[in-house]
Amino acid sequence: MVKERQKVDTSKNVVLLDHIKGLLFDLDGTLIDTDDVMGEGLARKLEPLAGLFPNRDPQPFARRLLVALENPLNYVALLMERFGLSRVMMLVADRLRRLKGLGTTGRNRLVPGAEEAIRGLAGTYRLGVVTTRTRADAEAFLHQHGLCGLFEAITTRSDVWRLKPHPSPVQRSVSMLGLSPGECCFVGDTELDVLAGKRAGVYSVGVLSGFGLREELERAGADLILPSVAEIPPLLS
Repeated sequence: MVKERQKVDTSKNVVLLDHIKGLLFDLDGTLIDTDDVMGEGLARKLEPLAGLFPNRDPQPFARRLLVALENPLNYVALLMERFGLSRVMMLVADRLRRLKGLGTTGRNRLVPGAEEAIRGLAGTYRLGVVTTRTRADAEAFLHQHGLCGLFEAITTRSDVWRLKPHPSPVQRSVSMLGLSPGECCFVGDTELDVLAGKRAGVYSVGVLSGFGLREELERAGADLILPSVAEIPPLLS
């Protein structure tokens, strides 16, 4: 999947973001970088059936399938963790991440420019994380890059029963920051992120650094779409 780039007109967007006091971030595809090969492994397995796909290219189908399966699989993972089967789910989760072009636990890279953006924002804004990863996964990633101390609120699938696009994960982190929804912004790369943010009443920013496509983010109602989190600090300065 080729990531789309866009120019950002900061003169139009500063006004929209000047009320923000807290920023919440998704992890996969938002802070955690992908290899731009989402679905490539699955697509290779489907190559014998290439004639069934438009242009004999199974990768668009593979990408859509992985996106469609993500939330149901996250709910299965949540239930398995509640019943003490987290070791089994860890193997499944790592396999899914490899198919999506993500590193496994402890081997994740930051989106280019994300570390500088987070460190720059931390001095002025209250920061949080909202992710469908486990708390152990989320904290391992943040510790790996020396960022854990910069986030005051971390909400994972280990903390809630309802996952994105339900608003409760976002609402939990907003509450932990002690702010109102109107003072917060949620940054994510998929339509599930945008929908969760909109339903929680926060400003929703979609980024094109991960799994979501521009048309999907627009359809979900993103208030703003940016190439990556690296573009956020100029909009808030």
